[in-house]
Amino acid sequence: MSRIKVELRMPPRSAFENFERETKARLQAASLNATQIAAGRAKSKIQADMRGAGLGRLGNAIGNGGDLEKRGSVRGSGSDWSASGWVHARSRSERTLGAIEAYTSGAEISPRRGRWLWIPTDDIPARVGKRSITPDNYIRLGLATKIGPLVFVLTPSGQALLVVQNASRSASGKKRSAKSLRKDGKLRKGEVAAETIVAFVGIRRTSRRARVDVPAIMREAQASLPELIEQQLRRR
Repeated sequence: MSRIKVELRMPPRSAFENFERETKARLQAASLNATQIAAGRAKSKIQADMRGAGLGRLGNAIGNGGDLEKRGSVRGSGSDWSASGWVHARSRSERTLGAIEAYTSGAEISPRRGRWLWIPTDDIPARVGKRSITPDNYIRLGLATKIGPLVFVLTPSGQALLVVQNASRSASGKKRSAKSLRKDGKLRKGEVAAETIVAFVGIRRTSRRARVDVPAIMREAQASLPELIEQQLRRR
């Protein structure tokens, strides 16, 4: 009878080590790319939801990052490593950070100084340059000269107001058109006299409900990671 002989030779241990090393490197690279992509999509979703919620340019203060762009490598070594992406607020402005927190977590807002939160009316500019108009900025940015000095008034019902007396506004009803009278006391063309213009309305406090569900957006981004990692692995 004939005999069949089979011999098996295992590759050297170095081959297994090389395979493990290359597989680990591919998985780490895929994880870095996937977390960067997921964080970018989460940022875009947050910005879109902010615009949809009527929050204007507040979304411009949202940024994203990840270990890919910050370190170029994963964190840790050996079998214990991680790759992360994140979404963050880029602004250092306390006002902007407070608005982001209020509209993503909800907040009860009360004055830090004094008794009133001052809300500008439609008769005065909402902003000058990049600065929002507050009573302090109204004076600092020269509106006390362009429109008139602010006078505090407490109505019989207890409503706090900051008003400008003996000014003018657009005859066509155009918003944010309040101006001071000319030096001779006459009106400019297209304006009507306004004995009193309400510049700010004072309130004790106000609530802001969360309009953008950031935790839900981040959970969605996290859930997308397995598919993203698989896509990245197929690219190589």
